[in-house]
Amino acid sequence: MAKRTIVAMPGDGIGKVVLDEAIRVLDAAGFDAEYVTGDIGWEFWCKEGNPLPDRTIELLEKHKIGLFGAITSKPKDKATAELAPELKDKGCVYYSPIVAMRQHFGMDICMRPCKTFKGNPLNFIRRGANNTIEEPLVDAMIFRQNTEGLYGGVEWTNPPALVYEGLMSHPKFKENFGWCPTEDLAVSTRIFTRKYTTRIVKAAFEYAKANGYKGITVCEKPNVIRETSGMMLKIAQEMSKKEYPEIAVWDTNIDAQMMWITKNPEDYNVIVAGNMFGDIISDGFAGLIGGLGFACSAQFGEGGVAVFEPTHGSAPKYADYETSIVNPVAMIMSACMMLDHLGEKEISNKIQKAIAEVIEEGKVQCYDMKKMRGTPEVVKQGAASTKEMADAIIAKL
Repeated sequence: MAKRTIVAMPGDGIGKVVLDEAIRVLDAAGFDAEYVTGDIGWEFWCKEGNPLPDRTIELLEKHKIGLFGAITSKPKDKATAELAPELKDKGCVYYSPIVAMRQHFGMDICMRPCKTFKGNPLNFIRRGANNTIEEPLVDAMIFRQNTEGLYGGVEWTNPPALVYEGLMSHPKFKENFGWCPTEDLAVSTRIFTRKYTTRIVKAAFEYAKANGYKGITVCEKPNVIRETSGMMLKIAQEMSKKEYPEIAVWDTNIDAQMMWITKNPEDYNVIVAGNMFGDIISDGFAGLIGGLGFACSAQFGEGGVAVFEPTHGSAPKYADYETSIVNPVAMIMSACMMLDHLGEKEISNKIQKAIAEVIEEGKVQCYDMKKMRGTPEVVKQGAASTKEMADAIIAKL
């Protein structure tokens, strides 16, 4: 088999260091690949007016597989302020490059696994009967619709007349917002389409079927957001009856779900949601398995391009430390999801086993696992650096 080419996109902040360590682990585990660097992130917005340069899109179109570190995104006014002076009158508009990438390549399906590692001191615990302490096993896969919903980018401040007239045609808008001058109005849309809602729901059913789960949970808010959330729930219910009669459909409201995951997280295995609610629920579950240092993701679609990334941000306050202290496990686990996607399950399983052994052994722990504040001094106080954690995983290989 010809050597694979992976588009490595470090992005911003800590993305650069965790991606390097993940590639080092992949090399040590025997994954034979060539890595080409894809430019993405805040640096390229500031100096080029485009955080996702065309050259990076071309690399992904050619090689199909991307391994991504982390991104820095800032509000509109700060983005404009940091743009190079010679670009400020060129009509450049900042838009999240990772969202733009998802939409450009139609990567509508996002999978975010949240699974307990035995021995992780950050695992969720609760008080049980007779004052006992319980540590429930968290094993959830969140299917997040990746290209629509609130992150679809269809929004206005001071909407144009045509849009405003359309909004005014809805009696609820006219009654509740018709008093507001357009220059004082900001509108963000939440758009669901039947095609892509069906795709994400079907992906959740297929995963449940392949892994022997008895049901999927639609986590939305159909009692209030009746049209969009209602569409997803109805599609899931109809699909269950026609195609997956052995798999039940449960539905929860996002607000109540956030309470229930801290009461009985073991009851939820396959969850499907729109973009924003999927983001919220996956971060909530990540908190039960140790935080975003353990949260990975995969995103892919009909076009064949797939990108794998941790769900944490760029953490700029840690990026300039002389010795990096951040936990690389989420990035390494994202690389394992890439291996699974490529059919390299043996290598993926080997790496995941090594990670599990390091965590259970407990001799090497990053500052988050030691429950320390993230200061440069933590390495001197016994916390493992980013490199030392990767070293420990490589040693287990």
